[in-house]
Amino acid sequence: MQPRFRPLLQNPHLLTIAGNFWPRLIDERRFPSVRTPYRIDSKTTIVAFEHQPPDGARGQILFIHGLEGSAAAGYIASFAQEALTRGFGVHRLNLRTCGGTEDLCETMYHSGLTSDTRIIAERIYARDRSPVFLIGFSLGGNVVLKLAGELGETDLLAGVVAVSTPINLAACVRAIDKPSNRLYARRFLGRLLDRVRAKSRLSPHLYSETALREIKTIWEFDDRFTAPLFGFGSAANYYATQSSANFLNQIRVPTLVITAKDDPMVPFEIYSHPAFQTNPVLELLAPDHGGHLGFLSRSRPRFWVDRVAMDWIEEMVSRSAIQGTNSGQLASA
Repeated sequence: MQPRFRPLLQNPHLLTIAGNFWPRLIDERRFPSVRTPYRIDSKTTIVAFEHQPPDGARGQILFIHGLEGSAAAGYIASFAQEALTRGFGVHRLNLRTCGGTEDLCETMYHSGLTSDTRIIAERIYARDRSPVFLIGFSLGGNVVLKLAGELGETDLLAGVVAVSTPINLAACVRAIDKPSNRLYARRFLGRLLDRVRAKSRLSPHLYSETALREIKTIWEFDDRFTAPLFGFGSAANYYATQSSANFLNQIRVPTLVITAKDDPMVPFEIYSHPAFQTNPVLELLAPDHGGHLGFLSRSRPRFWVDRVAMDWIEEMVSRSAIQGTNSGQLASA
C-alpha cells in the first residue's frame, strides 16, 4: 500500500511553484557524475550525466525531464539521490538541444520523440545486463509511456514511472493556455522562442526568427515549428499522433503513473482513459493534491514521489528476482 500524500500546501499553483524552486541536490562526493555523450546519428548527440553507487548497481534508471527542462532539473536531482542511496545507477538525460547542447543536435526535441531514449536504453542494457527503468516527468512522462507502448513485450525495460504526464497533448496545451495558467504559458513559450533564436544561428536552414513575433501560444509555436519540422503538418495532428494515450493499451511492462487531481496543466479527466481499468500492468496513483510536479510533503521525507516510486521499483526488482528463482527451480526439476 502506497503511503498517503499529505501536501505541504493545498493550493496547486503554490505547490507547483514551490516544487520547482525547492533546493534539491545530488551528493557528488559520494556519487560523482560522468558526462556521457551518446551519438544517435551524424547530426544528433545526446548528453547524459551518469552516477553509479560504489558497490555495484541493482539496476539502471534513466530520467527524462519535462518541457524546457534539463538533466539538472530539481525533481530529477532528488529522485536520483534517492535511487543512488538505494543502490541503483542513474542516468540524467538532456533531450535534444537541452542543457546547453544546442550545438550537438540539429533538431529540437518533441513530446513523442522516443528514438533517442530507446537507443540509449539499449546501449545501457547491452553494457550492464541489469534491469533498466525509465522515469519521465511531464513531457518526459509522455515520452516514456509512448516508448513502452511502442515496445510492447520487451526484455529491454524492467518498468516505467511517469509523473504529471500530459497523456493527451491537445487537452494539456489548451489547459496551459487558460488565463489562470498564464505564468506557466509565458515561461514555457519564452524559453521555446529563445531556443528557436539560438537554433536559427546554428541551423538557419531549419529555424527562422521571422515568424516569432506572430506566435502568442504554445499551440501556435507547435503549429509553426514543431509540427512542420518533424513531418506532422499541423499542431493538431502532432498532438493527435504523439499523445501517449494512444499507446497505453500496448504497454506490457510494469508501469506506475502518478498525477495529482488538481494539476493545473494536466486535467485529471484525461485519466479516465479505459486502459487504466483494462491493462493490468498499469497502476495509477492520483492523490487529491500535488499540483504539477509539486509533490512536497508536509513532513519528512519531503519528496513524496521519490520515495513512493523507489519503493515501487524495489518491489519490481524483488518480484523479478523471485520469478527468476522460481523459473530456475522449474527448469531443474
